[in-house]
Amino acid sequence: MKKFTRFSFYFIVTLSFFSLFTLNSCGKNKNKQEATKDTQEIQPVEIKKNHNWYYFTNQTYKQIDKVQNTPPQPFLPWTEAVRISSANTKSDSEAKVNTAFAIVNRLGLLCLEEDKISIAKDLTLFENRTAGNLVFLNNTPIFSVYKSSFFNDTITDPDYKKHSENHLFLVQFDDTAKISYPIINCNNLCQIPNSEVTDFTWDGLNFWCSVKSITDTKNTFSYLKFKSTSPLLSLSPASSKESLVIEEIDVDSYRAKKELLPYSNAPERIKSLLKGFSSTLPFSIEVKSAGGTSPRTYQNQIANSTQKELQAKAIISQSWSAALFEDGTLYLEGALPGKHILRGGKAIAIRLPKLPENFVYSDFVISGTTLYAAWEESVFYKTGRTGFLEVNLDKTLYSKLL
Repeated sequence: MKKFTRFSFYFIVTLSFFSLFTLNSCGKNKNKQEATKDTQEIQPVEIKKNHNWYYFTNQTYKQIDKVQNTPPQPFLPWTEAVRISSANTKSDSEAKVNTAFAIVNRLGLLCLEEDKISIAKDLTLFENRTAGNLVFLNNTPIFSVYKSSFFNDTITDPDYKKHSENHLFLVQFDDTAKISYPIINCNNLCQIPNSEVTDFTWDGLNFWCSVKSITDTKNTFSYLKFKSTSPLLSLSPASSKESLVIEEIDVDSYRAKKELLPYSNAPERIKSLLKGFSSTLPFSIEVKSAGGTSPRTYQNQIANSTQKELQAKAIISQSWSAALFEDGTLYLEGALPGKHILRGGKAIAIRLPKLPENFVYSDFVISGTTLYAAWEESVFYKTGRTGFLEVNLDKTLYSKLL
């Protein structure tokens, strides 16, 4: 998961202008930008109650009154830390409540159904592995695991190196049984010993993969794409080889599937959601579809800008869309399940509780009318304390806005 950069971001709404943005970081002067006019006065909704804080231990999650009171954790590289690395919701087209999931690196999956929280742990699968890249196939969660050769000594263990079945790759989660199990291993795709699929993107047909092969003298990268001729969810590492159509590709082909796209190419619903956001500020936004394939990231580049690039995560669902910036500024439009459309379809701004210094919000999901926003203590590439915030949007939004 891409790491955010610390910034502060304030959103001011007046009677004549819906969106005037202020960037205020480390005592810099305020930079006001005029945005789209709006005929209805609306102030950002402050989340001051109807919320709960949770933090992660090495075994589970626990509730706490304030982030500041979370017990200290040693700083680890983000690939090795217990943290939410990827999150998304099921499509809400098939159920009244769009159940959400969050990959908790080194631990398991958080299962989130409205205000009900549970965790499906699997230390055998998750221990010593980096997990992320959550996508969905037929509303079934799929994700990847691998071992990082930079920070993980177990990858050089002789027993691990010689047993190809240890090199897991693609995993599916059975939400009924609460079990994660592999469907494709790296050795099903690559015959080079001691290889790991370190990243992938899925466009709904093909998986585009980066493979890292580790030897005693050097590390090499190769790239491939594959698709299955059988239903993907029916595969297992023992049977998948016969069903996979694999093609080697070059690095440029792989990078083209992962490249940042111009913000002008972003989905119209995202541009509508952020239409009040100043076009003179550099930012990038990772956009997912609920119950969908791999996200794409869109970038608004500003030539010669001295501002740090702002970053956000966004989800497009059937009836709502939302985007969260790392300072806790959330934008939402549409109708949450079972509720009416907010403000006639106009976007609203929500300000989550401010985090302490060196803490940021990262990924998020919405299940029913409950928001879950991941937070973490971040210093460069290392992560300390982590957890998530639960917010009752029914009480904090629908009781205030029409």
